[in-house]
Amino acid sequence: MITLLKILFSLLFAWMCYVVIITSMASNLFSQWDFLGGIPWMRATLWDFYANVLVIFVWLCYKENKLMLKIIWLILLVTLGSIASCAYVLIQLFKLKPGEGIKELFSKQNG
Repeated sequence: MITLLKILFSLLFAWMCYVVIITSMASNLFSQWDFLGGIPWMRATLWDFYANVLVIFVWLCYKENKLMLKIIWLILLVTLGSIASCAYVLIQLFKLKPGEGIKELFSKQNG
């Protein structure tokens, strides 16, 4: 199961990097912000995004002991979204010892 998750999150990470790079090359978010901000679904999507960031950050705060790491990851989650989320999960997956599984992924704190 852990190997499958490593593959899945690696693919998601690569896909989101690709999508963000291609989209950034085709369209400047900041030049279109006034238009996008006026679309109700865009506002709902942003609220949804930040709610998800909060959920992931609460788990991250449980996992990480160092305040500086928590702050850095919060900045990364807010600015990079699912790219940072996938990166964090991948790091946690690769930190697992042989024989550890999903339970340890979610419950084991980083020392």
